[in-house]
Amino acid sequence: MKALQVYVLMLMTVFCIACGGKNKTDPVIFIKSNIVDTVTPYGPNTMVRNVKKGSNGNILFAASFAGVFRYDGKLFTNIASKIGSRRYWDVLEDRKGNYWFATTDSGVYCYNGNYYQHFDTKQGLASNAVFCIYEDKAGAIWFGTGGGISRYDGNTFQNLTTKDGLSNNGIHTILEDKTGKMWFGTAGDACFYDGEKFTVFRNKDGKAFYNVWSIIEDHKGNIWLGGSIIEDKRGDTLLVSAGLWRYDGRNYIKVSKRGATAIIEDKKGNIWTTGSVKPPNGKVWALSRYDQKSLYNQHPTVTEITLINGPGMLCGLVEASDGSIWYGALGATSGVFRYNAHPNGQGNTITDFKNATDQQ
Repeated sequence: MKALQVYVLMLMTVFCIACGGKNKTDPVIFIKSNIVDTVTPYGPNTMVRNVKKGSNGNILFAASFAGVFRYDGKLFTNIASKIGSRRYWDVLEDRKGNYWFATTDSGVYCYNGNYYQHFDTKQGLASNAVFCIYEDKAGAIWFGTGGGISRYDGNTFQNLTTKDGLSNNGIHTILEDKTGKMWFGTAGDACFYDGEKFTVFRNKDGKAFYNVWSIIEDHKGNIWLGGSIIEDKRGDTLLVSAGLWRYDGRNYIKVSKRGATAIIEDKKGNIWTTGSVKPPNGKVWALSRYDQKSLYNQHPTVTEITLINGPGMLCGLVEASDGSIWYGALGATSGVFRYNAHPNGQGNTITDFKNATDQQ
């Protein structure tokens, strides 16, 4: 019997070693029933870094230090009221209806409508500075942190860092493409992961894409990448970063020199971006629309929907169910905005939701 126990112990040890990078997670669970969610007709007046689409037509906003807000078409509800002030950076509603909040100072929170779960490095998260959240096709939740990638399967975290071949531990954005490859925009070179190894992707000149903040896949399967800083050098190597790029499976095409901190494709196939108009000059930022009819032309048609002339910047971006475009801002124009386009171009409106005067 003793020999059997020793054998079982050895098997358990081998299993634990084989699961390197995976950490069993026991989240901190809490609820503060004496605090009621704040509900108001006005949106946040602090930096709104990310805007996401929720279920039932709701729009979600991560507002730094102010909370995480859900807009139902009439009212804003701060669904992070019970947590308190944190540096909220991103938000996601998963397929089960759970809300995930990313913070850059205290890890991540999961809210199921009744109670919160809190995950940080003590529970296995790679870093407490979390910049993006992504749900893959299998339902696993991926977190881009300042210390690498964390993949949560509902029970354990699997962390991937530069030790595993990741190009840089600072993760800005995550995308799973139609083939199942995971793409990562990082503070260094952008890369993709096929489940076994990481590959830095480069343009035809062999230049890496540096400091990428947004990656999407359009309905045709093209990958779009965006950054908003100047092209820089690492030694004698030029680093490609600023501008809007498209990858068609064979070639990388620079669509625009305009910065692209956030990118989306709307229902009509237009590409929308927020970013600096002339990187590295970050004083003037624009919400821009690239017409789908000319996307593949040498000089696609670009419409400037709105401009801000610093200090400040435009951030997150999403299309609502009704076709309106929502975006966040920081600096002098901090808050959340909605753009409604009239069919004939007459009567287009931008609504600022900070207070009653702005809404009028």
